[in-house]
Amino acid sequence: MPLVTIAILNYNGVSHLETFLPAVLKHSTGSELVIIDNGSTDASAKFIQENYPQVKLIQLNKNYGFCEGYNQGLKELSSDYYILLNSDVEVTPGWIDQIIEMMESDNKIAACQPKILSYSERSKFEYAGAAGGFIDWLGYPFCRGRIFNHLEEDFGQYDEPMQVFWASGACLFIKSHLFHEMGGFKPEFFAHMEEIDLCWRLQNAGYAIWCNPKSRVFHLGGGTLDRFNPEKTYLNFRNNLATVFSNMTILQLFLVLPMRVVLDLVAAASFLFTGGFRHFWAVFRAYFSLPGLVKKRGSTGSGQVRLYPSIVWATYIRGIRKFSDLKG
Repeated sequence: MPLVTIAILNYNGVSHLETFLPAVLKHSTGSELVIIDNGSTDASAKFIQENYPQVKLIQLNKNYGFCEGYNQGLKELSSDYYILLNSDVEVTPGWIDQIIEMMESDNKIAACQPKILSYSERSKFEYAGAAGGFIDWLGYPFCRGRIFNHLEEDFGQYDEPMQVFWASGACLFIKSHLFHEMGGFKPEFFAHMEEIDLCWRLQNAGYAIWCNPKSRVFHLGGGTLDRFNPEKTYLNFRNNLATVFSNMTILQLFLVLPMRVVLDLVAAASFLFTGGFRHFWAVFRAYFSLPGLVKKRGSTGSGQVRLYPSIVWATYIRGIRKFSDLKG
């Protein structure tokens, strides 16, 4: 049997550890559980040491963010598979076995996610991944079960395993050697969209990403930055632009960037009415980072990775709200 390590990155999340860790231990027999503490200033480390001495605790000297926190912590681990699990995820019986079996059966499968449902509205898909992620030709991400902010009810309509474009960092199964070969997450991202960039790089290298909904988990979400925080708006726009710049060809960028500028300006304007000036300004802050992103562009993919038709057109012009209604 392959060695599997569940790695939970924690930053001042003792309340999440108290709530969600018991189920992780109960339903993860045979797997190693590791807490990577990202320089917490609360009682997280003490809580683990006193209540779960069997859990390995890696203590980092400061908060490195999601990306570099995992990069630093995973350097100290040795296993065949990593499961990167958010501290606010409730797991269920058998959540590991079926995914590992599927990944073991195909050397081309680099990463996978389970079906991710909402912890607070348990019949609905959760924003961060749902039943597998995709990205359109303009670089906008969406999911099977979630398009923009519309979350579908789960009726089993997406229960078949499927190759997807990206797997969610909330519960990411990944072959450990590929994580390290790809250089892990990009530290400059700090947090948000880093898994999309990593999955895109894996596909540029010839690997596949899957979702296996036969495994399911429930995600609380918003544990670090909720969606109303302008810093999250900034990181999402900035890191999405960074992902586009890093993985598209010059020709693709020539076609995409003019339309992205227009659509992102429309999004910024809408924030003045729905989110306030700080969200409006966050979009412009993201664009001001473009010179730095260009310098860090480096090599790109071959352009052979499949990008999908415009989700903006499908949603706001055609009125589509469900993944199952998309054609092509």
